Amino acid sequence: MAAIRRIVGYNNSVSPFLLTFHRAVSFKLFIGGLSFHSTEKTLSEAFSNYGQVIEAKVVTDRVSEKSKGYGFVTFASQDEAENAIAEMNEKALNGRVVFVDYAKPDTKRSMGMPIARGPPEVLNKQEIVDSPQET
Repeated sequence: MAAIRRIVGYNNSVSPFLLTFHRAVSFKLFIGGLSFHSTEKTLSEAFSNYGQVIEAKVVTDRVSEKSKGYGFVTFASQDEAENAIAEMNEKALNGRVVFVDYAKPDTKRSMGMPIARGPPEVLNKQEIVDSPQET
């Protein structure tokens, strides 16, 4: 974190975390249509032909731990990611045709930090109705 501040310069309006977060998203690819027998190792090996793979992740079900049929591959540079999209999109991998595109950032979460909002409005109204009135 300190190294990023030195390179970019410290500025209160731009968080170094945000810079690294957005950089990682721009080189992250979504891989759809994976075989249910695909592993992170086979995914990494298949995409390493097109550049330096930082991370390969096959999304699995929490209960059964079986693949959900899609995953993500993160590349070190944008050129490598574009090359992988051009070469691997609609190609066979482990017996299935895969679809490759840039991963979209998860907008449902606010960077992994929980938001405390308090109890739902309905509960507050019930408490007011159910509470005894003082006379």
